[in-house]
Amino acid sequence: MSVNRKHRTPSNSSMKVEDELKATDSTGVSIYRSSDEAKDSKMQPFDIEQNGEDEGETSAFLNETSDKRAAAPPAAIAAAAAGSPEESFQARSIKLALCFVGLQVSYITWGVLQEKVMTRAYSSGDMFPSATFLVFGNRAIAIWVALALVYYPQLRHGARLEKKAPLVWYAPCSLSNVLSSWAQYQCLKYVTFPVQVVSKSCKIIPVMLVGKFVHGKSYPIAEYLEALVITIGVSLFTLSEKQDPGKGAAESTTLGIMLLAFYLCCDSFTSQWQSKVYEKYSVNQFQMMAGVNTCSVFFTLATLLKTGEFFQTLTFMADNPEAVSHVLVLSITSCTGQLFIFYTIKKFGPVIFTIIMTTRQMLSMVLSCFLFGHALGLLAVAGAIVVFATLGYRIRRQYLAKQSKGGGRR
Repeated sequence: MSVNRKHRTPSNSSMKVEDELKATDSTGVSIYRSSDEAKDSKMQPFDIEQNGEDEGETSAFLNETSDKRAAAPPAAIAAAAAGSPEESFQARSIKLALCFVGLQVSYITWGVLQEKVMTRAYSSGDMFPSATFLVFGNRAIAIWVALALVYYPQLRHGARLEKKAPLVWYAPCSLSNVLSSWAQYQCLKYVTFPVQVVSKSCKIIPVMLVGKFVHGKSYPIAEYLEALVITIGVSLFTLSEKQDPGKGAAESTTLGIMLLAFYLCCDSFTSQWQSKVYEKYSVNQFQMMAGVNTCSVFFTLATLLKTGEFFQTLTFMADNPEAVSHVLVLSITSCTGQLFIFYTIKKFGPVIFTIIMTTRQMLSMVLSCFLFGHALGLLAVAGAIVVFATLGYRIRRQYLAKQSKGGGRR
């Protein structure tokens, strides 16, 4: 049995897909909404903050589903959104609850372990020696999951996907994804996890800048106001962090902020490039996941061998066996979280998914403060409220725009 996929020639409208980036994931693919989906649903771009390292693989998935929505009649779209007639409300509610729990457990566990590994000394008295090794461990597990998902249909049904992108096309976004993941881990040495989470909300800013100055895209005034308010909220939170007496010299916090900015830039490039790969070769989300992670394993392993960190880290883990379990759990929760992302978006749509992930951000911050003793002053609390309230407003505005039949195009 052969599965044929129609090749799409990039056009001016299809290339606008690149403007809709909103997030990228730990296994290496980004989350964004395509222009076609935005046009059909009358929704504005949405922001999704995952685990930073796992911000990536759902962009191709959303592109593919948005194209299918564009080709489907309105009645079919409505039926798909409501679920199959055979599926009861109770069954659908149970699935939604499982998705919520799966995403929360996967990414909250990932966040807690990330902070523990990078900021706490192990029994030997030493810190974990290599952020690059953490990225390598994640990619090494993710690649096997991705390859299994790509080739399972062939083994079971004999299906064959004819359109495949050359591996070299995955290399640029793979490198930027590796760098963004490394920066995310590394910045925890200089700023706290709550600062990292809140700062990622600024991702909307580089997205809008690229859209406006590179692609000539225009945004409604609400988009600019939301970006401004989010920036103010993040600034309030960061200023409070600088006043934390436990962080040491101001230069340390400045370096952490620079790493966060580097992360945002690399992450933005990752999604932009992935959209090009999807448009040119029509790969699906699992092919993207496999291609990006194959390159990522090569990049990280080469770096580890060149710097000597590979054997240094193995020696460290031999002296600290608990570090082995930490690396494994980090990698596994990243993969399980990504699979929950795919299923949640496919079954319930991007708005429900965004709500779940925004909730995860808040829970992760609270848990981090409780477990690691981060003191949040009134200024930090005010900044966090401003950021999350604005994100909540964006979700509501997007939902209302989707429901409104009279909503115009941007």
